[in-house]
Amino acid sequence: MSFDTLPAPLRDALTARGYAEPTAVQSAVLTPEAAGRDLLVSAQTGSGKTVAYGLALAPELIGDAPRLPPAGPPLALVVAPTRELALQVKAELAWLYAPAGGRIVSCVGGMDPVAERRLLSQGAHIVVGTPGRLRDHLERGNLAPAALRAVVLDEADEMLDLGFKEELEAILDETPAERRTLLFSATVPRGIAALAKGYQRDALRIEATSQSEPHGDIEYRAAVVAPHEIERAVVNVLRLEDARISMVFCATRATVARLHGNLSERGFSTVALSGELSQAERNRALQNLRDGRARVCVATDVAARGIDLPDLGLVIHAELPRDPDTLLHRSGRTGRAGRKGVSVLLVPHTRRRLGERLISAARVKASWGPAPSVEAVRARDDERLGEQALTLVTEEPDDADIALARRLLTDPAFAAHGPEAVTAALLHVLRGPLPAPEELSEINDRPAPREAMPRRENTPLVADGQEGIWFRMDVGRDGRADPKWLLPFLCRRGHVTRQEIGRIRILSRETQFEVAPYAAARFAAAARKADGDDAHIHIIPMQPVKAPARRSRPPMK
Repeated sequence: MSFDTLPAPLRDALTARGYAEPTAVQSAVLTPEAAGRDLLVSAQTGSGKTVAYGLALAPELIGDAPRLPPAGPPLALVVAPTRELALQVKAELAWLYAPAGGRIVSCVGGMDPVAERRLLSQGAHIVVGTPGRLRDHLERGNLAPAALRAVVLDEADEMLDLGFKEELEAILDETPAERRTLLFSATVPRGIAALAKGYQRDALRIEATSQSEPHGDIEYRAAVVAPHEIERAVVNVLRLEDARISMVFCATRATVARLHGNLSERGFSTVALSGELSQAERNRALQNLRDGRARVCVATDVAARGIDLPDLGLVIHAELPRDPDTLLHRSGRTGRAGRKGVSVLLVPHTRRRLGERLISAARVKASWGPAPSVEAVRARDDERLGEQALTLVTEEPDDADIALARRLLTDPAFAAHGPEAVTAALLHVLRGPLPAPEELSEINDRPAPREAMPRRENTPLVADGQEGIWFRMDVGRDGRADPKWLLPFLCRRGHVTRQEIGRIRILSRETQFEVAPYAAARFAAAARKADGDDAHIHIIPMQPVKAPARRSRPPMK
């Protein structure tokens, strides 16, 4: 399939943007079978779907005419889940339809509704907006739906996840019954299937995404870390990969704010995206990333939905995604338009099984291992700094630099240090702005056999000839202490696994328990920082706890 059948103005726009051949989803919507029909399309993030439905709308908008008619009541409506995605869709459709005289208007939350009403009154060929704002303009009479020939629902699955079902139904109910409806969704769960059945007629199902093959341009990695060292692991992954732009995903606004502050304090040029920001603040953050003033974006799933940053080379899941679809959507921010990308899941060793299930359900293959160590980061630094220094010395210097170099070389105080000192000083200057990597605990990245997970209550813990370390907590039989809840509680409170808890002795007013020697220091540190509902339960060691020697953990089997 090629672009030859398209109207001349659209072919000119595509040529000017460097499009030679259509992508898979673009080819699918341009087939004779798809012409004029309702479409239910699933396609990979970054597959060119915005241009795809822009091209699919051409027969309804232009037909055989050389240009679009004068702008009046809109001919097509595009509904997107977030402000960022809606504005990006507007920008894409604007260049695509510019040679045809297209006028595109956006209506999104966070923008001035009075200004949007004025633009709508001046006429538009395509209106792009978010569900809530579009419904508001329809109800106020600012948006006239009578002339609409087509409606596009972009990322429909996300709109349902965000609770926009009522708004979408209200919008579709206001549009002409004979309209064409194009529904684009990364997945087609039950809610999307019901929406399609209720508002589409004889829709053509197009699957431009392979259900069995992962996105070939994204490399997945899973790094096993101690639960209390997630932020340190984020630092080391950012430093090791050194991507032009990186995105770090968190589950809540509070976590975004904390991690953004911590990364900024460590020297990373960082911006944050969360729902509490105004539209102007969000736009400024994205522009900083595109201009190179920032290189790391910390975001929630909703805030980052639909963001397109072509240079984004690294995605870090600082908190595990809630489901496989979220894993794929997050990771799909990178590896776009033929570029390679890396997606790193930071998996607390206490949640290894959950991480494995997520990756398996998402049908992707991930390499498992520990988070990058200080040594690994510094080794990568040495490679990059050597290349950078070589580039500097091989570039053609200007006359002023040559004159200064000659003057310094003739200075006895300078010349006495020799070439090694001069080179070392250059490397020191280049290394200076780099944030320091973080020391991480050694974590066994191989899961224990399933039959070894539960430990018998009276089995001693011994590792490298050392017995376990005993702790005491101020809850006993009188406080209804019971092994059924004690063991999960200790694992959660101390960031350890079941096999790292040994003997448990429940007395009348206290409980004594044993922790593996290599995990005792980690357990003690985590237990001291407890908060929430169980903070009133005090845990203290019954014997001195020392940090283990570097290689004191049992060997991996």
